[in-house]
Amino acid sequence: MSIDNRKKVRKVLVITLVFNIIVLILKLVVGIITGSLSLQADALHSVTDSANNVLGLVTNQLSSPYPDREHPYGHQKFEALGALGIAAFLGIACFEILSHAFERIFNDITPIKVTVNELWILLIVLGINICVTFYERKVGQKLKSPLLIADATHTMSDVWITIAVLFGLIGIWQSEVWQIPQLQYLDLLLAFPVAFLVLKSGWQVLKTNLPWLVDEIAIAPELIHQIVMEVPEVVNCHDIASRGLLGRQVFIEMHLIVENTDIKSAHDVTEEIEQRLTDKFAPVRILIHLEPPEYRAENIFFEG
Repeated sequence: MSIDNRKKVRKVLVITLVFNIIVLILKLVVGIITGSLSLQADALHSVTDSANNVLGLVTNQLSSPYPDREHPYGHQKFEALGALGIAAFLGIACFEILSHAFERIFNDITPIKVTVNELWILLIVLGINICVTFYERKVGQKLKSPLLIADATHTMSDVWITIAVLFGLIGIWQSEVWQIPQLQYLDLLLAFPVAFLVLKSGWQVLKTNLPWLVDEIAIAPELIHQIVMEVPEVVNCHDIASRGLLGRQVFIEMHLIVENTDIKSAHDVTEEIEQRLTDKFAPVRILIHLEPPEYRAENIFFEG
C-alpha cells in the first residue's frame, strides 16, 4: 500500500518558506546598505529558495500516491519533477555566481563599507539557514521525500554561499584597519569554489531523481529471484522487472511456474510471494504472470 505523506511534507515546506523569505529580506537590506554586490547576488540566490518552496507546494499537491482512472500508477513522479526543478534552480544560481565573479574581474571594484552590525545580521541569517537545512533534511529522510531532501540540498548550497560572502565581508571590514585594500577581492576569490559546490548539489539532485523518472531498475532481479525461489512449490521465476523508488513506491513484475496445477493452489503460492516481497520492499505493487511448465526459462531479468 502506498504511503501518503503529503500533508507532512506540505507543513515542512510552509515553515521553510517563511524562514526563507525572512532570510531573503535580511540579505537584501544588508546588501543595499553596504553596497555589497556579492551579498545582493546572494539575496538573489535566496529568491530561488522561496521559489523552490512554492514549486514544492505545487508538486506536492499533485503527487498523490493513490491511482485514479487517468493515472493507474499514481502521481508520485510529480514530486520527482519538482526535485528536478530544484536542480534547474541550482544551475541558475551557479550561473549567477560565475557571471557576477567575472563581472567583478573585468570592472572596477566599488569600495564596500561594512560594520559590525551588518556582520551580526549575516551571522543570524546563516544560523537560520543552517537550522532550516538540517530540519528539512531530517524530516525528508524520515518521510522518504525526495522533494524535501532536494530542497534541503539546495538550501545547504545557500549556506555555503552565505559563508563565503560572510568571510569576504569580514575581510573587507578589516581591510581598512590593516590597510590592505587587496582584501576587497576576497569575496570574488571565494565565488568560484562556491559555484563548484552549487554544481555538485545540482548533480546530486539529478542523480537521485532521474533514475525514478526514466524507470531505472529499483531492485536487483537476483534479489527478487532469491526471495521468490525460497517459497515452497515455486519451480521457476523469470522475466523479473522492477521500477519505482524504494521507500516510496515500487512496481514488480515477473513470470512464474509452480508445481500446483489447480488455480486455487497456484494463487496461494503467489499470495505468499507477494507477502514476502511486501515485507521486504513495502510499499510495493506486484504483478505475477503464471505460466505452464513448458515456458520455463533461465533468464532472470526481463529482456522484452
